[in-house]
Amino acid sequence: MSQLKTMEAYRVIDAYKMNLLRYSPEQLRHIPAEGTWSLCQLYDHMILTALDYLDMVEKCAESGEGQELGKTEGGEELFRLGGFPPVKIKPPDGPENSPDNTASKDDLMHGLDQVVLRMKEWEKILETTPPEGKVKHDGFGWLNGREWFELIGMHFRHHLRQKNELEQHWLSSHP
Repeated sequence: MSQLKTMEAYRVIDAYKMNLLRYSPEQLRHIPAEGTWSLCQLYDHMILTALDYLDMVEKCAESGEGQELGKTEGGEELFRLGGFPPVKIKPPDGPENSPDNTASKDDLMHGLDQVVLRMKEWEKILETTPPEGKVKHDGFGWLNGREWFELIGMHFRHHLRQKNELEQHWLSSHP
């Protein structure tokens, strides 16, 4: 991953942190419509996904054998574009896709801080990690540690539009 992409990922996470400071508890937990998430749920999802991706980075680094298989067509396209397409992606129903709506701002800020801390640790380690160690992503195929790491920034950027929509809905319904 280029230094530029890494710095962009940190900037996006910092923007999430700055926005988090502005939200009232009511705004944080407000669910605008059935089937949508609150800002709290969005932040919880972002944190848990980033920590999961960092766990995959670690597994890739610890992998003793190389993987010949590569990315799926969708995975190739994702990395060619450098991010997710600007479409809404509905995760499958299930408890793993039902983020918490009770976390406090402090809890969420701590979670974001943990993501950044672990990213900084792995950023250095990835410089010397062989790219052959891979772990399979259900949608994108076999990714190496650098690719899992890059997914973190892509995922945070992908959800910026959703975050902005939730903020705008709150502003329009609470003048």
